[in-house]
Amino acid sequence: MQILYGFILAILIAVLAYRLHSLSRSGAAAATVVGTIIFGVGGWQWAILLLTFFITSSGLSRAFKKRKEGLSEKFSKGHERDAGQVLGNGGLATFFAALHALYPESLIPWVGFAVSLAAVNADTWATELGVLNPTPPRLITDLRKRVEKGTSGGISLWGTGASLLGSALIALLAILLSPTGTLTTDYWLLITFAGLAGSLFDSLLGATVQAMYYCPTDKKETEKHPLHTCGTETVHVRGWKWLNNDRVNFACGAFGVAIALIPFVI
Repeated sequence: MQILYGFILAILIAVLAYRLHSLSRSGAAAATVVGTIIFGVGGWQWAILLLTFFITSSGLSRAFKKRKEGLSEKFSKGHERDAGQVLGNGGLATFFAALHALYPESLIPWVGFAVSLAAVNADTWATELGVLNPTPPRLITDLRKRVEKGTSGGISLWGTGASLLGSALIALLAILLSPTGTLTTDYWLLITFAGLAGSLFDSLLGATVQAMYYCPTDKKETEKHPLHTCGTETVHVRGWKWLNNDRVNFACGAFGVAIALIPFVI
């Protein structure tokens, strides 16, 4: 019955998000699958963490629109998330929710779930609020170099601070809502900083090996492919072609989880 309730809740939220243009059709379908597993297998505590990420990230993507005008041409996709974005951000969390069904007494599924969401939440907050930084960001691989706002691999004081807050919020909820009730403040610090580390790893990939393209018409670097916002076909200029933004987001969560699980294996 819990799986059925999870499916009903997931499809209701997916339909609402689709109507609000927060999800595309493919995104709504993927969100239904992700939500059914997390809500149905995990339960209400797991649902709250997932909804916190989705609601805050969707809200921030719509906020400060005027301050973010002109930056959308840099990002591969808009605020209407498709299946790739849903799975890139929530796929790892879904895995840990399913793992919880096999090992309900273990802390690892809950910590892994929380960290994966903390990392992608940190990355989303950094992206959405970092553009408010009064000065251009610096390239994470060369902090002396200024880059345009919205550039993959750019970091700023505002963005890093927002990233820390986004991770800390998920970590706080993970402590308060822990199904076992055994997580201490040490775990709050672990989840928070593992989430932040995942977000910074995302920026490192963006500055080095993420696929990036160039629009010959607008003469700008972009994540968009095969066509830029202006309709011109973009040209690959650096990075691995297979490593798009969705896969970088997945790697963001995976890196954070790897950092957080070190104490469990040593």
